[in-house]
Amino acid sequence: MTASAHLCLVLHNHQPIGNFDGVFEQAYQDSYLPFLEVFAPYEKLQISLHTSGPLMMWLAERHPEYLDRVRLLVEAGRIEIVGGPQYEPIMTMLPPTDRIGQIRAYGNWLNRNLGMTPAGMWTPERVWESSMTSDVADAGIRYTVLDDYHFRAAGLTDEQLTGHYVTEDNGRMLSIFPGSERLRYTIPFRPAHESIDYCREVAERSPGAVLTFGDDGEKFGTWPDTKAHVYDQGWLRSFFDALSDNSDWLHTVTLGEAIRRTPPVGKVYLPDCSYREMTEWALPVEAQEMFDDVSHSMSDHARWNDLRSFVRGGYWRNFKTKYEETNEMYARMMHVSRRLREAEADGVDRGELAEIRDHLYRGQCNCPYWHGAFGGIYLPHLRNAIYTHLIEADTRLDRATGVQSNTVQATAEDFNFDGQQEIRLSNNRLCAWIAPGRGGRMYELDVRDISHNLLATLQRRPESYHRKVLAGPSNGDGDCASIHDRVIFKQEGLDQRLQYDTYARKSLMDHFYDNDATLESVSRGESVERGDFVERPFETKLRRGADRVQVQMRRDGNAWGLPITLTKAVTMVAGSDRISIAYLLENLPLDRPLHFGIEMNFAGLPSGADDRYFSDIDGNQLGQLGQSLDLQKSHGISLSDRWLGIDVSLEIDRPSGIWTFPIETVSQSEAGFELVHQSVCVQPHWIITPDVEGRWAVQIEMTTACEQATEVVGEEQAIQL
Repeated sequence: MTASAHLCLVLHNHQPIGNFDGVFEQAYQDSYLPFLEVFAPYEKLQISLHTSGPLMMWLAERHPEYLDRVRLLVEAGRIEIVGGPQYEPIMTMLPPTDRIGQIRAYGNWLNRNLGMTPAGMWTPERVWESSMTSDVADAGIRYTVLDDYHFRAAGLTDEQLTGHYVTEDNGRMLSIFPGSERLRYTIPFRPAHESIDYCREVAERSPGAVLTFGDDGEKFGTWPDTKAHVYDQGWLRSFFDALSDNSDWLHTVTLGEAIRRTPPVGKVYLPDCSYREMTEWALPVEAQEMFDDVSHSMSDHARWNDLRSFVRGGYWRNFKTKYEETNEMYARMMHVSRRLREAEADGVDRGELAEIRDHLYRGQCNCPYWHGAFGGIYLPHLRNAIYTHLIEADTRLDRATGVQSNTVQATAEDFNFDGQQEIRLSNNRLCAWIAPGRGGRMYELDVRDISHNLLATLQRRPESYHRKVLAGPSNGDGDCASIHDRVIFKQEGLDQRLQYDTYARKSLMDHFYDNDATLESVSRGESVERGDFVERPFETKLRRGADRVQVQMRRDGNAWGLPITLTKAVTMVAGSDRISIAYLLENLPLDRPLHFGIEMNFAGLPSGADDRYFSDIDGNQLGQLGQSLDLQKSHGISLSDRWLGIDVSLEIDRPSGIWTFPIETVSQSEAGFELVHQSVCVQPHWIITPDVEGRWAVQIEMTTACEQATEVVGEEQAIQL
């Protein structure tokens, strides 16, 4: 056969920062190790291998013998190591200095540990913007892999996607390979000959073409049912056999070898894009459902194949508007990144900043910043890991830049890029972030002793796949279906657990309920909101004392149409692990009692474990943190997590009802649909009767005591309203 082609097999192996050690190990045993074992004897075959920084460093520590085997295959010319940003961030969300820094950091690590510096890069989630070109090139990268979807969006046809292209930004050049979506769906889910037959079609049409397969290595053993299919039933061996049998015309080469053997097909400027499924996931839910419905209804149209290249979904950056929690993490990351650059400019010792930079880079790992076929932002342990590293970096920056441990700070700035000012209260123990323009809510509370954000919560919201949940389980077509086609329930009755919140699950959310509202009606979202304080803006004042700061927020609002003035103040004292919260309600009607509640949510304190529990103020345990409680005439409650080593206590200066209930989501992961515990909701509430002047007040002391924490400095006295 005279027609020939080159095939680049590019594997992307990744585990995110914060994933469980057992998940790393299982993926190693099910995917990474067996793939290498099957691949090694096929001496005619070459692959390009990208292993993300978090996974590579785990392998270096836990399975150095794996790296030894990879190194031998690299030296034999069988494997090309592909680099990239060290901790797998979405590149478009990083400042340019961090983009370049992450790529160089991983290149240096690979040079130290594998003796090579990569010329190629894996672009995380293939999220691309043209302005990245110059940063990637400046970091020393010569080529990368995106999807053929990107190229079609630029107007190229399938017939033109027969090799690598060059692109340019600000005079910097980069080569880009178009990864084949067709191969992504046949490998490994269809018989091996289908992929070979497709390569033959391309070779006959375009002799000398370069085809590229670039996708997750986890689909070879870790994705559901793939271990049996790929290894036990021999799919991978059959695929490698087919490649070897056809090696006279189908040359399996690395990306670098393809660059050396073939000139660029042409020059292209690609639009801002990602892989096809990601563009759909980035859409608002209603738009996503419409996109899906229209695409399916048009699929049989005679001109659909001509039109589909010009039909795209959304834009990755809009995950920051689709999920407010994504924007909170992003804004927190940007704040730390800015502080680090300022410290460098001020001449802080570079060695002192190296570990801080590493924590920042770890806090940029992409997985919890978005959501699609995988859990992403719905996985609390991944969100918590991001905040752990960002808080640790922030705390270390305080020490590196000379912030004294006995000081307390209050600053106002548009921290989350929403056009409104937020408030940051900070001492050496706590850091509270408050949004006066969004109901005066506290949206982040960092406990520095354990680098934990108690408000890394998640709002329950509709998702397009909830239609599948309501329709029931399905395994897709065939015994080994792609995760995009499976509908698997990991628990029964998930269709009964769908529930949506009308506001963010944060703290200091102020509710007015009907007097007969109950724990059940509030937890199920059936109680009507009678006030206008939850989302509306508050007027704000900052007050600073010698050893304390206070943010005071006031709103002239209403409940049941009655004018009510609500003032709340949050006070932080230097060196203290306590926050004082004071409420004053004025202009209350004298002739009718009102039902008032203050919602607080606490994240990272999981349910279903005996060492995570509620206690009353006398220390009596009240049950695990997943329980719903309806306490009467209580003066407080504590939430304890012995694994984290923290006790969060609320002490209330007047008898209160207290409701507690779990916030749980029905979300999607590669293994199926599952119920995920997101936070614990705690609501002190009262049937309030004002004094003769129509006033009512309450004081709440919130303490975040950590095991082996240092002593509180100074005397704590809240500034009274």
